[in-house]
Amino acid sequence: MLNANFAALLYLAASVLFILALRGLSSPETARQGNRFGIYGMGIAAGTTFLYQLPWGFSSFFWGLVAVGAGASVGIWRARTIQMTAMPQLVALFHALIGLAAVLVAASVLYAPQGFGLGIRNSIPGATLFEMSLGAAIGGITFTGSVIAFLKLDGRMTGNPILIADRHYVNIGLAALLAVLVFAFIFTEAPFAFWVIALVSFALGVLLIIPIGGADMPVVISMLNSYSGWAAAAVGFTLANLALIITGALVGSSGAILSYVMCRGMNRSFISVILGGFGGDSAAPAGIGEAETRPVKQGSAADAAKILLAAKKVIVVPGYGMAVAQAQHAVREMADILKSKGIDVKYAIHPVAGRMPGHMNVLLAEANVPYDEVFELEQINPEFAETDVAFVIGANDVTNPAAKTDSSSPIYGMPILDVEHAKDVLFVKRGLGAGYAGVENELFFRNNTTMLFGDAKKMTDGIVRALS
Repeated sequence: MLNANFAALLYLAASVLFILALRGLSSPETARQGNRFGIYGMGIAAGTTFLYQLPWGFSSFFWGLVAVGAGASVGIWRARTIQMTAMPQLVALFHALIGLAAVLVAASVLYAPQGFGLGIRNSIPGATLFEMSLGAAIGGITFTGSVIAFLKLDGRMTGNPILIADRHYVNIGLAALLAVLVFAFIFTEAPFAFWVIALVSFALGVLLIIPIGGADMPVVISMLNSYSGWAAAAVGFTLANLALIITGALVGSSGAILSYVMCRGMNRSFISVILGGFGGDSAAPAGIGEAETRPVKQGSAADAAKILLAAKKVIVVPGYGMAVAQAQHAVREMADILKSKGIDVKYAIHPVAGRMPGHMNVLLAEANVPYDEVFELEQINPEFAETDVAFVIGANDVTNPAAKTDSSSPIYGMPILDVEHAKDVLFVKRGLGAGYAGVENELFFRNNTTMLFGDAKKMTDGIVRALS
């Protein structure tokens, strides 16, 4: 069994590795190394906790190994089998598990404080009770909020906002009740008060997320990431666990910063995101009513190949449609052919393209697209006006000019990729349906847009064959 000083040193080493992991993950070039640092750090932290906290009795040791092995086996299996299109759902479930773990650890401390060196029941220090209730409250909100996010992302619940009458007043009332319950729990240490805190938090998590529409899901993912971090930090204070405190604070603060960056990318209010109040009363899907009858210009893979070969500069705009069709490798192959013919090719990434932050970057990296060819919105937008062809593959809402012109649109005010300014726009899509925000894309009907209807991978493969 490890002594306390050596365990603290190992926790500190794990925390340094977590910091290096975040530093590495800040850039695509160093992301793989950052992942390795995170794996090493988590291995050290988990091993230290196992050896330091676990009694040496055979039964405890055996069941501890079984629990760790079962969790690790499920994690490895899902990581190896998950499709990239389902990665946002997996991330949401990870957040849910972290939130639930915070609630269960707080409950364990309440019923067996002696096992954590926190005295005996009905004599737990007030500061510890506050930390427990805070961890349980944030964890409960994170758990049910993440489950709702999973259901929306996975199509098991409508992605449209579900607006409850007077929901803001209901949320404020529940938050006030939560505060009262926390004070009651601190003064009474009553298990009943603890579980009511958990139940109210579960309800609040549901009510905070269901009003949020599909277009805002990338911000929801980063927001719940932040919540899960703060829940872990609160539990870390309860257990006096240095690794949990530092790691939770890192995840919480980085998630909050990412949410802020995402909000800027969507022209949303950061405060309203934190409170779960955005999506707005007018955020119902647009484009519902009379069927669209305006004509569009359609083309084939051969037509697209001719337009691309006549270009000097091409910007590829990937979106969720590319992820669904797993077309990233075909897109890279198309770009390689164009580059071999002396055509300048770049990739434009919107901050909220896909269903979670960085979704498109991961897909392009998986297809070995050079990092120096991938540009963010602010960098690439001025170049569309001097671009011959914008090749849009499944990126609907983030290219929609309605964000600039239609004040009634749910995406109004959101910065978009200015593909409309390119000389020609090739738009790969299955049909004229609205995007995840429920908004019809005005770009489809522009004179410089050619619609390439069909599966993104099949269409791109056809273009590749025509180019060859």
